[in-house]
Amino acid sequence: MTGYDKVRKGYKWEVLALLWVAYLLNQADRQVFNVVLPLIREDLGLSDVAVGTIATVFNLFYAVLVPIGGFIGDRFSRKWIVTASVLFWSIATMFTGLCNGFLMLVVMRSIATGGGEAFFGPANYSLIADYHDRTRAFAMSIHQTAYYVGIILSGYAAGVVGELWGWRNAFYIFGAIGVLHGIIMAGHLRDRKHPATEPTERGGGNEQKPRFAEGFRIVFTTPTALILTLSFSGLIFVLTGYLTWMPTYLYERFDMDLAAAGFHSMFYTHLFAFVGILIAGRISDRIAAKHPASRMAMQGIGLLAAVPFIVMMGHSSTLWIIYLGFAGFGFARAFFDANTYTVLYDVVPERYHSSASGVMIMTGFAIGALAPVILGAVKEAAGLSSGITMLAGVWLVCGVLMLAGSKRFYMKNYNRINNV
Repeated sequence: MTGYDKVRKGYKWEVLALLWVAYLLNQADRQVFNVVLPLIREDLGLSDVAVGTIATVFNLFYAVLVPIGGFIGDRFSRKWIVTASVLFWSIATMFTGLCNGFLMLVVMRSIATGGGEAFFGPANYSLIADYHDRTRAFAMSIHQTAYYVGIILSGYAAGVVGELWGWRNAFYIFGAIGVLHGIIMAGHLRDRKHPATEPTERGGGNEQKPRFAEGFRIVFTTPTALILTLSFSGLIFVLTGYLTWMPTYLYERFDMDLAAAGFHSMFYTHLFAFVGILIAGRISDRIAAKHPASRMAMQGIGLLAAVPFIVMMGHSSTLWIIYLGFAGFGFARAFFDANTYTVLYDVVPERYHSSASGVMIMTGFAIGALAPVILGAVKEAAGLSSGITMLAGVWLVCGVLMLAGSKRFYMKNYNRINNV
């Protein structure tokens, strides 16, 4: 066993733990804005369309920059890209607490925070993939639980802080925690050490470094990657709309206080997603050993299974039925989440992992960015219940598309990459 193998087996779970906390903070920082949104709107006198626009600009700016982040992640140290990103967005989150109007919120929340986060995702997922091969889907599933835990914790904690000490202090506290973890990562995180005989794009090899446009070419000319990217866009559209407006939906419709609305809107969905993704990750790694295309099929089935629960969330006037909708929605979507990057990396050459991730994330958030402002407009015109119900149709289309892709294209693209 080489020194590389010993480090890889012993260290890969520490890498996962460091990135797990970073991703938790990433999602918590995003959700703080959604939870304290009613306080911001009241304090600064913003309309529903205005606050939806802030979330939309955040996602658009993130989408524009994330392919650059992916390109850089295939050429330079992923450790320092991830660490610098955590520090940058955490500082921007702290400065969000100083905002006194719509324009400053756009600059600090949308441009600065979104720009900082754009460089995190591609390098983050690629670094996990560097250390995990046979355990990749399970590792990605564990990593995804940080998303659920981060949203649950921030959903409650931000509501409590906002009601007790004001919305500005929520941003100060969450941002400061992120800065502290960024410092810890700088001291403990390492890039993957490749064997001396293995050429790499980031040092010591003879392969030409990937060019910026190659990530786009790989994703948009590989049918499986393209279908995944389109369906991922539908996933992000629905999730962005849900995360932005669901706390407000419970706050206004059921007269909950801010902490309760923030907690209940996030807890059931992400608790059941937490359970679901650990199950899905294990199932995926076992079944895919013999039937690789089953990963993509699982994603399609998950989206289709979530459709009736989304309708339940938007149409019911009974809280326990809405909570049941949250739970089913979360459990079903976990089967998509568990396989996203594993499916992408199954059909994309390793040297393009970060670039391809950036392109997929860019497309997803460019389309998903429209959800907050669209739902804000629907809310003013027909009520938020109609907007939430509308989201079910998006996942219906994406689920069918994923099942078709798993049957027609997956194995052809998989075999080409794996020389089968």
